[in-house]
Amino acid sequence: MKFLNLSLIIVLTSLLFSCGDDKPRVGKYGMMDPNIPEYAAVEFFDHIYHDENLTEALKLASPKLERLIASYNTNKNVQRHVLNLRFDKVAITPHATGAGRSEFAKDTKIFVFFEGELNGNLIKDMRIVELVRIGDKWKVDKISLK
Repeated sequence: MKFLNLSLIIVLTSLLFSCGDDKPRVGKYGMMDPNIPEYAAVEFFDHIYHDENLTEALKLASPKLERLIASYNTNKNVQRHVLNLRFDKVAITPHATGAGRSEFAKDTKIFVFFEGELNGNLIKDMRIVELVRIGDKWKVDKISLK
């Protein structure tokens, strides 16, 4: 009986602690590893479109892009002037441009697809994101249409 009670407590405790606010990123093949460039790109845009300030997005930007983004002060200004892409609601999906393993690369390009709404209109768009490895972290360095 004690074993059953202990098992029940362990199961309930693990369920309780697994219900956190952290939303895991899901990629094409399941969970996205935080050490890959696709994760950094999606997190960067997620912070720009879903956070109240730019603090977390700035941590994922290269020094050059960080200075540019910080000069616009607000998320809405970055969406409007840097990305030229505004949304009320948006889903962000990455797609790597090259095959191979990114753990040895120093830079990479990724297509990031956006699908969302602005003023009730459906908008689908794409940006090409260039990332660089600074230390052991991937940082967004440049964002372009083509």
